Amino acid sequence: MSASLSFAVARWAVWHPGADSMIVHPPTASERGAIPSAFRRRVTAIGRKALEAAWAILPADGQPRLVLSSRHGEYQRTFGLLTSLAEEGVVSPAEFSLSVHHALVGLLSIATANRSGHTAIAAGPHSFGYGLLEAAACVIEDGGPVLLLHFDEPLPDIYDPIIDANEPPLVLAALLVPAGGGAAMSLAIEPEGAGSVGRLAHEFIEFLQSGEAERSPAGWRWRRAA
Repeated sequence: MSASLSFAVARWAVWHPGADSMIVHPPTASERGAIPSAFRRRVTAIGRKALEAAWAILPADGQPRLVLSSRHGEYQRTFGLLTSLAEEGVVSPAEFSLSVHHALVGLLSIATANRSGHTAIAAGPHSFGYGLLEAAACVIEDGGPVLLLHFDEPLPDIYDPIIDANEPPLVLAALLVPAGGGAAMSLAIEPEGAGSVGRLAHEFIEFLQSGEAERSPAGWRWRRAA
């Protein structure tokens, strides 16, 4: 059995496409008010939901480190750039500047004047798992809060012949703190377990909402503190 990392989840917010609103736990209003419209206008639909989820759980004081995990990022923007390049031979500089994988947490850092730094993780179908691992490791190393922001949406239909699977769309934001400061749990990597690797973030949300002591999907183990 591999070594585990201990941390706590102080707050979390999730948005499922088709839902009327985000679920925020605990269900409190954002301490920062509304997201500045100048930032909302610069992102795609999935990016806007991701910013809203992060904004809902960010503390008014303090500067948590930011960790973004996403397999494809805001790919609707990237797909638009590729289409424009193929059809017209040029791309919009403004769109291109926001197409890098960490652009969303960069905007979040600017909007909140956060100088704590950020990390962007893209690890295929395990993107959420390694994003959570990075966030937990940062909590242990720095001893401060870390905001994990995960989002993904299906790729355009044109990619169907060459992709393994299209992951269900989802946005999840979680504020991780040192163990003892919230819903304490541990994380470990283990031999491949049951469950779909493409649903890791969904599995984690179900685990947060359940009373389960442990869940081990697709090689990851999450365990609540006794």
